[in-house]
Amino acid sequence: MIGILILAITLSIGLAPKGASAAEADPRALAAELFSLPVVAVEVGEFAGAPPAAEVRENGRIVGYLISSWDTIKSVGFSGKAIDVWLGISLDARVAGARLMAHQEPILVIGVAPEDLERYVAGFAGLDLRKGTTDLGTEDSAGGPDIVSGASVTSAVIEDAILRTGRVVAAARGLLGPTPDRPSLDRATFEPATWPALLAEGAIAVRRIDRGEAARALEEVLPERPESLFAEVFLTLATPPSLGQTLLGRRLYESLLGEIGPTDNLILVAANGLYSFKGTAYRKTGLFERIEIRQGEKTIKLRAAGYRNVERLAAEGAPEMREIGVFVVPEASGFDPTQEWELTLLATRDTQSGGRHAAMFSVRYTIPARFIVAAAESSPTAGVGSGQALWLGIWLARKWEIGLLCLMLAVLAAILVFQDGLARNYRLYRRVRLGFLAVTFVWLGWIAEAQLSVVNVLTFAQALLTGFQWDLFLLDPLIFILWCFVAIGLLFWGRGVFCGWLCPFGALQELLNTAAQWLRVPQIQVPFALHERLWPIKYIIFLGLFAVSLHSVTLAFQGAEVEPFKTAITLRFLRHWPFVAYAVALLIAGLFIQRFFCRYLCPLGAALAIPARLRMFEWLKRKVQCGRECRICAVRCPVQAIHPLGQINPNECIHCLNCQTLYYDAETCPPLIARAQRHARARAKTEAAVGAGGAS
Repeated sequence: MIGILILAITLSIGLAPKGASAAEADPRALAAELFSLPVVAVEVGEFAGAPPAAEVRENGRIVGYLISSWDTIKSVGFSGKAIDVWLGISLDARVAGARLMAHQEPILVIGVAPEDLERYVAGFAGLDLRKGTTDLGTEDSAGGPDIVSGASVTSAVIEDAILRTGRVVAAARGLLGPTPDRPSLDRATFEPATWPALLAEGAIAVRRIDRGEAARALEEVLPERPESLFAEVFLTLATPPSLGQTLLGRRLYESLLGEIGPTDNLILVAANGLYSFKGTAYRKTGLFERIEIRQGEKTIKLRAAGYRNVERLAAEGAPEMREIGVFVVPEASGFDPTQEWELTLLATRDTQSGGRHAAMFSVRYTIPARFIVAAAESSPTAGVGSGQALWLGIWLARKWEIGLLCLMLAVLAAILVFQDGLARNYRLYRRVRLGFLAVTFVWLGWIAEAQLSVVNVLTFAQALLTGFQWDLFLLDPLIFILWCFVAIGLLFWGRGVFCGWLCPFGALQELLNTAAQWLRVPQIQVPFALHERLWPIKYIIFLGLFAVSLHSVTLAFQGAEVEPFKTAITLRFLRHWPFVAYAVALLIAGLFIQRFFCRYLCPLGAALAIPARLRMFEWLKRKVQCGRECRICAVRCPVQAIHPLGQINPNECIHCLNCQTLYYDAETCPPLIARAQRHARARAKTEAAVGAGGAS
């Protein structure tokens, strides 16, 4: 079996498609390919401007631009690693051609045929960047090609990268339509700067309020040290990349841009001192009552729904702050970021008469001219991106699947919470279990493609090491919801919540083994001494994959082919024959040894078993006779998770409830049979005594 594992990993590495990297690309040859031009007629300029793009010329006449999604928007995939798509953008704001140059997506590393992937990316040729798309990564996506079967989430990520990259560059080069009649913000240029430099040019406004000034404004008695700090407020418009990305860091800034509309704005407020500009009331009311924006006659309230707390500033030379917050100001508010505005800070104190005295302090702000694009140069969609976060669009597009999954999980929660009632009725239990497993395999696995994998664990670990982003995990709503449920289930029931009920491949194994038993296929009972010595294999596999992922995520994804999940569930056996043969071999083994793969080889089961001992409750009941006078449960456990001495190993238990049905089975459980016999003898003696008394 170890040889089979090694063969599977070796095959996975050998069959992985090899994509060209951006560093190896010949810009001239690539431009000729994307624009469908002869190489001899093509000239490609230097990558320049903000965002960077290279002019593509045919016989001296400019025909468009060559751009990279990584250079433009630092596009990342579902794996959290870089995705680089190179695009040709024509002068009429259309995608002349596209090519995926680099990625580390799990489903694309192995699983999707290279020609299918190339066909998908090339299918964006002709897409009009001036038109919107809906439901990214779904069959309803307007203007783009059909999604890659078995890789819907990654398809959405690639589509989003192409659209955002193309639109940002097209907007910056004035290709998206007529210019407006008023100035606008420069939402494309990024020039890093230090905190002192931004402060010196007025890009960051500051207002210092000492305790003496605050006391006078609030009509209080002057404190002992009136010169001490009451509040020092720093204010800036964080919408332009040169400000937002510099102060917040690239990851947080791009995450915030993905959550707002193309013409909404971000305002950053930071402060030191005794007085908090946030307060605490916003947690109940949803409004920040201590601060507001004023511009002309307009007053704009700042809402908790558009607020993001920030731990520290990323700009070089930035001081430590007591509190920092970023606020979204929607375009619908009428806010004009190119004109002067002010932030007002409200301070209050209670009076002896039971009233309240208030004072207002203002911080005025005017953005420096270098962050404004003149009317003749600006574009109505500069900095354009989706007004809706990519993950949110995917969730809305899959709302019916999300609803069905939530219903399925609610049913499972009810089964596990009220398991005693179900276990008392064996026939009902078998029908419920086999029916649930059928739904898990057919709908959750083959239709919804929601098979959890050790790849998810490795991706999560990498995210923690390299910069965690929730957006990456929200891209696949079913996987995200399943992981949340499994994480909670680990605390209550251990690994069995997933392994025993929600794993499509595990369900397939059990359904096939049930059919095999019905057909009288002989079942092999592995000697327990050998059985427990085979347990460590799956832990060794998991730890090996985790160690490899620290060196190379791509190699770890390839090694994760030890799981047959992608072959049997995600791709429904439509793969190269070695992968299919490996999956089928495991299923055949499972016909003779129940859940063979789950027992000895599953790295995901090992990953879930490690925290399984943290569970808070012991739901599975045992009798004192278990393991001493009776071992029926141990013999009939489908994964041999019960020790001959009677205790259940939580690392191996899949919480199938089979032992609980035996616990309540008065015709099978020896202690129950013995108790019933004692009661029968007692009744017989009583009846005999009563009969003898009546006869006398």
